[in-house]
Amino acid sequence: MSLQTNVILPGDSIALMNSLPEKSVDMVFADPPYNMQLGGDLLRPDNSQVDGVDDDWDRFEDLQAYDEFTVAWLKAAKRVLKDDGTLWVIGSYHNIFRVGNILQNLGYWILNDVVWVKSNPMPNFKGTRLCNAHETLIWCSKSPKARFTFNYEAMKIFNDDKQLRSNWELPICTGKERLHDENGEKLHTTQKPEALLYRILTMSTNPGDIVLDPFFGTGTTGAVAKMLGRRFIGIEREQRYIDGARKRIDAVTPITDLSLLKAASKRKEPRIPFGAVLEYGLLRAGDWLFDARQNFAAKVHSDGSLSANGISGSIHKVGAKLTGAPSCNGWTFWHFEKKFHDLEVIDSLRQQIRTKLYAA
Repeated sequence: MSLQTNVILPGDSIALMNSLPEKSVDMVFADPPYNMQLGGDLLRPDNSQVDGVDDDWDRFEDLQAYDEFTVAWLKAAKRVLKDDGTLWVIGSYHNIFRVGNILQNLGYWILNDVVWVKSNPMPNFKGTRLCNAHETLIWCSKSPKARFTFNYEAMKIFNDDKQLRSNWELPICTGKERLHDENGEKLHTTQKPEALLYRILTMSTNPGDIVLDPFFGTGTTGAVAKMLGRRFIGIEREQRYIDGARKRIDAVTPITDLSLLKAASKRKEPRIPFGAVLEYGLLRAGDWLFDARQNFAAKVHSDGSLSANGISGSIHKVGAKLTGAPSCNGWTFWHFEKKFHDLEVIDSLRQQIRTKLYAA
């Protein structure tokens, strides 16, 4: 099969993945059946029925059958994934531990597990267990050597200049975002919130990348991919879900200004040596640098080296030696005194030089 994008392929996910060209997609996001094995109806305290996951597609004969299904789709996903691509899979306590074990057995390399903490979880109506208020996502590459996409700087900015952590608090899908059928019932029992996919696609893909969702459902992955300038391939066997997904995706207005989709990345910025700060007169030999808490002080030399407590070397080496750390980013460790007792990180000086040299 030739590779078409921005399409929903109707049919079996494993067979259709195996028909796609090898190493052709940049990311796979999979929301497979959880095999919840619910026994009987789930009732609220007032005896009204809870709309739980009791669909036929979530039923398997036993755990062995579920494992065989999981092995098959993960093998198919690995075949179609590019060598530097990544796979995300989401699950609950019913299945995620089995999925994780199979991932490792198949040679996937786990990068992170992410806990999606639901800010508005469904209560445990029977009061026999804890309220199940989270799901787990596993993010992995095809091998330990993969050069996978991780838009670290973009996600740090996204998170108010703080490193993004692996616990994400987001609400479950509700309100206008939730798709309903002609009877006003949920069209899909496990529709994921767009906020979750927005974060995943922003973090681990780039504009123009191809995202495959082999359990497409009502098209959350496709809707967010279209909005963010990514291409998608959805696979879904239930026609009613396909119809809902197509209508939903058709209504999405994509962001067409590519400059708004570009992820921030310091890795792509031109390298500036510390000596350039002296060449441009932003610091002088004899000036003092301090760490943020002013526990350490180092004197600047004309060749761009520092000296402190009998240690000399680069901004990185001296910072590491003083703190006893294996490494140190001197640009963010050292500060200069901009005004009296007013410290500013020396990385701001590097940015000034970049602006002078490379501003359009």
